[in-house]
Amino acid sequence: MSVTMEPESADTPKPKSSARQRADAIKAYRCKNLIVVIENPDEIRNIGTVVRNVNALGVEKVYVVDSRKSLPDDWQEMREAKPISKTSVSAIKWSFVKRFDSTEDCLAHLEKNSFVSIVTSPHIKGKRNELLHEVDYTEHAKLAVWFGNEARGISDLAVERSSMCISIPMFGMIESLNLGTSSGIVLYEVTKQRREYQSRYLKRNKRVPVRPADDI
Repeated sequence: MSVTMEPESADTPKPKSSARQRADAIKAYRCKNLIVVIENPDEIRNIGTVVRNVNALGVEKVYVVDSRKSLPDDWQEMREAKPISKTSVSAIKWSFVKRFDSTEDCLAHLEKNSFVSIVTSPHIKGKRNELLHEVDYTEHAKLAVWFGNEARGISDLAVERSSMCISIPMFGMIESLNLGTSSGIVLYEVTKQRREYQSRYLKRNKRVPVRPADDI
């Protein structure tokens, strides 16, 4: 007996790829309203390294202050840039990245959307200075964590408009870390706290889940 197969309807949903299934599965673990800002990095490949950390640790977005305009404005074109794609191990394809022409533009955008900024920096006189592990990173619903230039560090403007400076305790002869390493250490602590906070309150149903920010 022959069996006639019905043609597949145009409305029949196509099966998702394994990568897309993975992306859907981890969506709930992403830290909502958490943005990483990289301020005027000298090396494009360092952007890819930070993006890799951001994606692995579940940060929602990356903003890049790019005064030299070394990055394309178009997100798709940026995702295809080999120096970034290679060092990010393709994490750039799964991450939201937005560029700004200046620190002022980025700060204005964040403040307009009610984000509070903190900067990674050694002790700065006149500012609130805290050690990484002694800060509550769930205090603000919308948080932007800034990382400065590899050689010059964070700008005076970013420091001035931030709520505090945070630093990683170090005990060796060399008291400095590269951008990729420092961003990984800092973001691990920040995302750990915020993910625990989100999970605790979602399970108890004591508050409305924090909605992800629009692609602003």
